[in-house]
Amino acid sequence: MNEKELFYLLALQKSKGIGAINARKLILHAGSAEAVFLEKKQTLERIDGIGSFATQFLNDKATLEKAESELAFIQKHNIGYTTFLDTAYPEKLQHCADAPLLLFKDGAIHLEKQPIISIVGTRNMTTYGRDFIYKLVDDIAVYNPIIVSGFAYGVDITAHKAAIKNNLQTIAVLAHGITKIYPKSHKKYMNQVLENGGFYTEYWHDEESLREHFLQRNRIVAGISEATIIIESASKGGSLVTATIANSYNREVFAVPGRITDTYSQGCNNLIRTHKAALLNSAKDLVYLLNWDQSKKKKEVIQPQLFIDLQGDEKVIYDYLVSNGKTLLDTLSLACSIPIYKISGILVNLELKGLVKPLPGKFFEII
Repeated sequence: MNEKELFYLLALQKSKGIGAINARKLILHAGSAEAVFLEKKQTLERIDGIGSFATQFLNDKATLEKAESELAFIQKHNIGYTTFLDTAYPEKLQHCADAPLLLFKDGAIHLEKQPIISIVGTRNMTTYGRDFIYKLVDDIAVYNPIIVSGFAYGVDITAHKAAIKNNLQTIAVLAHGITKIYPKSHKKYMNQVLENGGFYTEYWHDEESLREHFLQRNRIVAGISEATIIIESASKGGSLVTATIANSYNREVFAVPGRITDTYSQGCNNLIRTHKAALLNSAKDLVYLLNWDQSKKKKEVIQPQLFIDLQGDEKVIYDYLVSNGKTLLDTLSLACSIPIYKISGILVNLELKGLVKPLPGKFFEII
């Protein structure tokens, strides 16, 4: 990207009243960030969702001066970055309407042809949560996934450490500038993350970790991956916000269940109870629902059992697939009035009986 276009992207990123969604609209309409600033305001204001309030700040002198200063810092210190129009920009995040215009990066991040999952949860993690993370990452290491988290206390840093232990790539999404570090006690892990992946942030180099930055950061964590896993959470917390965002992006969400008396299992249990997350008991649940095993091992040829006598929910599901053909898992759950967490196990049994087969994209059909 040329220097001038980067400068205008920075200016657009910080223009008051614009935001990521409208910034994308403006760029796609005008053809480039620079063209946005050269276009007549009256023309821009006619774009759906853009009004006079947004355009009046486009050429604010103070914003342009700050963008010029940030550009100089990027060039002087050779700060890595990618824009939402680049092929190096995370592909899944690119499809999110509110994704950042710019992502600054550090490290050796390679996203090609690897599954990406996000692991998040409370900062007040228990030994139950810690042990589950290490076991989960150990078990899925054979699929070579990229592990994404937020580099915070508790679940986040444990997820990064578990990835590093298994020589997996890990990405830490920061809620502050690339030259800052929060919490400071995690500075000792920076080199390990850089050697096994790297850091992403949308914030300029000297921006601090403000409260609202953590909430904004969550959309990157949710959007970059195909699935978000909530390990432990109280009834309220940032990881539940991440789950909500992931659901809004139509991504898979998993939650680890816990005892109803445990404070840091209440959030996960509520997600499962309200069908906002699939129950995650082990790596097998993740691998099955994400269909990873289809590409990693040769499928065993299962001969269908003839004259099998199906009862209860198995018969309901089988009869529905006979009548309706290939069906999405979520649609099957709604149509048969069987919760996702329960229907997944039933489908496994039907598959083992040689009656049903899974298809990419969480579709199922009879054999």
